[in-house]
Amino acid sequence: MRIHISSTDGVPIYMQIVQQVRRLVAGGELNPGDELPSIRALADQLLVNPNTVARAYRDLEVAGVVTSSRGLGTYVAETDSQMAHDEKRAVLIERVDALLIESRQLQIPLDEVFEILKTRDTEIFASKNGETEVKNG
Repeated sequence: MRIHISSTDGVPIYMQIVQQVRRLVAGGELNPGDELPSIRALADQLLVNPNTVARAYRDLEVAGVVTSSRGLGTYVAETDSQMAHDEKRAVLIERVDALLIESRQLQIPLDEVFEILKTRDTEIFASKNGETEVKNG
């Protein structure tokens, strides 16, 4: 499991862990039934206090993203398709919120943000025979 934290971006470390695990699950890199590292192992990997990882895992469990059993570990929760879709939307909403906040701080109007999104979509993705192909470079 690839998680990278930053102590300088202003987001609490436990929240960075929560956000990244949610993205990994929503993106299909973590699947239902996959085991997450133990609290101690992830804390050692990230060089953080185990209580920080425990808090993140608790938040993920409350959100229904993972299930935990004392002594057995923490696993990605089984989800129905609507919950999986809702989780993907929640992850995307977090990213959109950050984009909107940054565009407001940079004083870029919303219509220009939409235009940038459309242009970037065209530049990044090309449609070929009904399939989406990612353009290189």
